[in-house]
Amino acid sequence: MKLSELLGAATRGDGRLSVQVGEDWLQGRSVFGGLQAAIAVAAMRGQVAAELPLRTLQMTFIAPVGQGEVRAVATLLRSGKSAVHVQARLEDAAGELLALVIGVFGRGRASRVQRQPVRAPASAQAAVPLPFLPGVTPNFMQHFKVRLREGAMPFSNTPVFANRFEVGLRDDTGMSESHLLALADFVPPVALSWMETVSPGSSLTWMLELLSDDYASQPLDGWLVDAEMVAARDGYTSQSTLIWAPDGSPVAVSRQSMVVFG
Repeated sequence: MKLSELLGAATRGDGRLSVQVGEDWLQGRSVFGGLQAAIAVAAMRGQVAAELPLRTLQMTFIAPVGQGEVRAVATLLRSGKSAVHVQARLEDAAGELLALVIGVFGRGRASRVQRQPVRAPASAQAAVPLPFLPGVTPNFMQHFKVRLREGAMPFSNTPVFANRFEVGLRDDTGMSESHLLALADFVPPVALSWMETVSPGSSLTWMLELLSDDYASQPLDGWLVDAEMVAARDGYTSQSTLIWAPDGSPVAVSRQSMVVFG
């Protein structure tokens, strides 16, 4: 089921959101993290004014979120003059906490401080498709169109520190906040490029900072995702990612703490 169809069929009410997730959105034994975030923010949207853009998202992955019913419970933490803080819990049927998410929504304000990231020039490396391979790559990848623009493929025994991808989503609607969250979490750990064979890896925490709220006019294809492994030790890695719209404008900064098993 496409992302727009899945969220469109969600049951909403009283700060709660429930959605049925199939195995096509699994990442190993858990639902893809970008979809978890999209579900959490969809629940949060019931607590804030529609015109308030999402500014930051902080997420802790506590336990696997299995396929089937995924529940999100959103709570308003504080509503200030400019910023609104909302919490969302992803829970199982028994109410056990699976992921905890804090979203900050905020109005723009006048400021003399302005700086935009500048993307480094692309290399001459030919783009290589990263296909969905049933039984090899995670199930959720069937919803994405991906090409490696620079760096090394996962499990290629290549010790690189950065990978750059071109990413698109397979859907029939326009770009939305939910699609952006999914795109922002797509990129695999750079550390997986160091592995000789297929090895598991997962995220512990994720922080997303939105640099723009003007992305609805962008297409679903042609997004650029540049990931850098900043540090690694004892099986834990720190990864920083910049997400660029198809028109070249910077849209988000992603920071993740990950674990790799190998």
